[in-house]
Amino acid sequence: MPVPVYYSFRNLSVRRLTTALTASGMAMVVFVFAATLMLAEGLQKTLVETGSPDNVVVIRKGSQSEVQSGVERLQASIVESFPEVVMGDEGRPLFAKELVVLINLPKRGTKKPANVVIRGIGRASHGLRPQVKLVAGRMPRSGSSEIIAGKSIAERFEGGGIGEHLRFAMRDWTVVGVFDAGSTGFSSEIWGDVDQLMQSFRRPVYSSVIFKMRDTAAFETIKSRLESDPRMTVEAKLETRYYLDQSEAMAKFLRILGLSLTCIFSLGAVIGAMITMYAAVANRVVEIGTLRALGFHRASILLAFILEALFLGLIGGIAGLVPAAFLQFITISTMNWQSFAELAFSFSLSPGIIVKSLLFSLVMGISGGLLPAFRAARMDIVGALRSS
Repeated sequence: MPVPVYYSFRNLSVRRLTTALTASGMAMVVFVFAATLMLAEGLQKTLVETGSPDNVVVIRKGSQSEVQSGVERLQASIVESFPEVVMGDEGRPLFAKELVVLINLPKRGTKKPANVVIRGIGRASHGLRPQVKLVAGRMPRSGSSEIIAGKSIAERFEGGGIGEHLRFAMRDWTVVGVFDAGSTGFSSEIWGDVDQLMQSFRRPVYSSVIFKMRDTAAFETIKSRLESDPRMTVEAKLETRYYLDQSEAMAKFLRILGLSLTCIFSLGAVIGAMITMYAAVANRVVEIGTLRALGFHRASILLAFILEALFLGLIGGIAGLVPAAFLQFITISTMNWQSFAELAFSFSLSPGIIVKSLLFSLVMGISGGLLPAFRAARMDIVGALRSS
């Protein structure tokens, strides 16, 4: 007959100190595991949410990002004439020719320099990004040396606040507004008039063109037409796909690094669980013998100790996830390896990460408890009772 599940849980509560110490070790490992996955998830979420599923980004063929791209004026005009481009409220196509360059700015307080994205925008740029909201000041006037800064830039970089001035491209620029793009990469950019920025940076070509499609099902037709046209040396990507590609290298690195560290730390946690379970077996030899004498089979004893180890792992998993959840309130910044620009993002805890973390804690628990469980199940009834 099977041993009651409550038996396994009660044994952990009786040994509160050893249970707490072992679960704490597991909790630390689960915390590192979850934090790493949350970091990669937050990075991807920030960049993927930057794009819209019905927007198309056109860049030079072979370019990894807008910073490396160049789209000639003639090529931009050809794309603008496509019938699939949505017309805006003013009768103009929702089509933007943009410039993307990097400048170096010092951070507030530390003076540490970092790369920041400067985006030259057109009339339709704001309409193509409904997630961008002006929270202070006003939009820059066309043909002027006025710029607006993302909320992250205004908070973290010198000269990024309203009324402050930045000098780059041999001109002084005035910040006249601050915008909030939520948890997207646009919050880490500075926007200004595309024509003025092209003149200042002496750029004869655009970095990219972005437009909104009438029908998302027409994307493959647009892509084929663009990439087969001999006048065009460009490629088209859905904006969501473009920004997902921007995050893949960094997210993959974070996952590999985190999993490597977690594997190393988990060895200690598994050994701790194994010591705890072996001690439990050693202290309960007579108890195990009594259970066998009462008619409980070896398989029932084995299952009882495995359940005890799983409960131990589950406690450690929950204890590690609780502090990890609070990391969502922290915003960090790093360099995007594709654009080489500073990017601010937050940790993100998803249901998938919760499931993976709990499964990982259960694996640690059963890895540490399996051998002690087999030892308990193999005990001889007479020998166990004599040990009293």
